[in-house]
Amino acid sequence: MAFYNGKLCSAILLHHFGSNVLKVADILLKNGPQKLSFIYMTSAGLPLDKIKESLCVLLKFGLAVYMKNEKGVQYKLEPDKIIAILRYPRFMLFVKNCSGDEGEIILEETLKCGYETASQLILKTYVRLQQSPLIHETSIELLKEKFQLLVKNQFLIRYTMADEQGNPTIDNSSYDMPELNINELARMIDGHNGEPGDNKIYWKVNIDRLTQDLRDNIIIEAVSRMVDDNAKELMRQMIFLMYERTASWAHTSNPIPFHEIKTQIKKLDLPKLSQYLDQYLQILVDDPAQFLKRVGDSGGGQFSIDIKRAFEELAWTTIASIICERFGSKAARIFRLIRMKKYIDQEEIQQLSLIPAREAKHLTYALLEENYLKAQELKKASVATGPSKVFFVFHIDLNQVVRMQVERCCHALYNTMQRRDDETISNKRMMDKQLRIQTLMSNLQERGGSEEQLHEIEMSMTPLEKAQLDKAQKVIKTLSGAELQIDETLFLLTMYLRYH
Repeated sequence: MAFYNGKLCSAILLHHFGSNVLKVADILLKNGPQKLSFIYMTSAGLPLDKIKESLCVLLKFGLAVYMKNEKGVQYKLEPDKIIAILRYPRFMLFVKNCSGDEGEIILEETLKCGYETASQLILKTYVRLQQSPLIHETSIELLKEKFQLLVKNQFLIRYTMADEQGNPTIDNSSYDMPELNINELARMIDGHNGEPGDNKIYWKVNIDRLTQDLRDNIIIEAVSRMVDDNAKELMRQMIFLMYERTASWAHTSNPIPFHEIKTQIKKLDLPKLSQYLDQYLQILVDDPAQFLKRVGDSGGGQFSIDIKRAFEELAWTTIASIICERFGSKAARIFRLIRMKKYIDQEEIQQLSLIPAREAKHLTYALLEENYLKAQELKKASVATGPSKVFFVFHIDLNQVVRMQVERCCHALYNTMQRRDDETISNKRMMDKQLRIQTLMSNLQERGGSEEQLHEIEMSMTPLEKAQLDKAQKVIKTLSGAELQIDETLFLLTMYLRYH
């Protein structure tokens, strides 16, 4: 495992699960799959019951799996699922847009529990909604419908012991919803014991499905930037049609007939897209990125979405943008030129890039030094000996560049999280003071306190403290925004590596 990938996983585990879980996870990160006895011997005095408890936590939240083999039971950490914790807020926002506030809270409660029965999730969501003054009245029937919608959309999936062994089998029964007894649920809300009918049927969040939705959204937003909103909606509908005939993680979709696309678009209230559907399809097919390919002419044409090619193009664009930010637009021009030519020597770079020779040479070797380029030595066939016998050509190994950039994203995320935690800890006293003042003012307002009393409480924090706190909160907010943006880049590059 890459160094900063491991450090990022450790930082996430420490933040969410504490030091004991981190100690056990670090052993698995450094040594790979291991038996309980090895973890105990290398845990630096951590009691056996704490080690077992930590392993249970990792298994419960899907961050580790166990494997049975001739060596016995071994535990293996899942670093990708640990890093996916950073995307939980984006998952919740996506579900909120699809299923409303109730669906978002159900998903959040499931993430907090790892896995839970449908009845318990509905009860916890009901209690939270009753305590929230910002959300309208709800009912058990509505929450049951929302839960069924989450299962129908495959955001939730049944949890089985096979999940902990790392070899789950997903079929139609994984989404079978049990018959819940509404009357029994109502009795349980009132504090009585009840049998709602789903005993020992547990549900967990389908991270794989939500990851697919983030992947699809990247492609859809890219099409929007390349063309317009109508093309964006066209790509969204084609992805819906893709799922009807293609495996979720296939590199290329099976052919989608034109008449199905046309029927799907007619259901939408987009007259311009319906009128110019042929032209929009042709624009996407002719685009150099080739997200969409024409694979047949029967029945008005057949089209295929090339997911693998889409993420290759997005990875090239992302790396070029990073180079532009680090080295300037001229360096990005050289990078794109080498990509286009595949193999090119220094003289051609100077001639074709329209950059002064000295500057072009400096930028080329700067990119080479930072491992964005590779140099290959070739021999001239017409020269037998001497220094002019060999020359160098530059080329790009995209897989290597992407892996390097993934490690740098992990490094940047780790540094951002550490800096944010340091800012929070160093300003904790003032944050606690501000919270106490806000609580006192809220209580005083409920009791009908006077303006003078409210002003007196508000002035208990000095102007200097307010200014310092505002500065700290702005820094924390900026760091949180940077964390989201870095993770978006990390996710895109990770998707490229998944397909290549």
